Amino acid sequence: MADAHLPPRDGPFRRAVLNPASLAHSPAFSQGIAVEGPSRTIYVGGQNAIDSAGQVVGEDIAAQTRTALGNVEAVLAEAGARLEDLVSWTIALVDGQSLRDGFGAFLEVWGERGDPPAISVVVVAGLANPAFLVEISGVAVVGARSSRTRG
Repeated sequence: MADAHLPPRDGPFRRAVLNPASLAHSPAFSQGIAVEGPSRTIYVGGQNAIDSAGQVVGEDIAAQTRTALGNVEAVLAEAGARLEDLVSWTIALVDGQSLRDGFGAFLEVWGERGDPPAISVVVVAGLANPAFLVEISGVAVVGARSSRTRG
């Protein structure tokens, strides 16, 4: 971990981005994340492209990725966290969808937040609703004292 990039963080913990020189660098994900110190972990269940009424939003992978990421962001906000607090996420992509288009939507949402979390992508035959094209789950870590929850 001596070469890990340690950005300044709010709270009494450190988040180290692990991108060993022996592995290819990607702007889409970090190879690993190490978290040290007192913290609270938030697990975000699989989020799809649905609105508050339960209706599917978007018919293409880019639109659905943006909506699913917005839903991840909403869950994190409920716990007092932000997208940049994610240390890992898993993306389930329906077979035949463009990873490139989904990645483009991710870059739009992620913006200038810095190093992205570690990632796993799986290609699946389908999701819970046949209209879903992507599902995103994640794990975030925030300082235990600086975090809040809503009932």
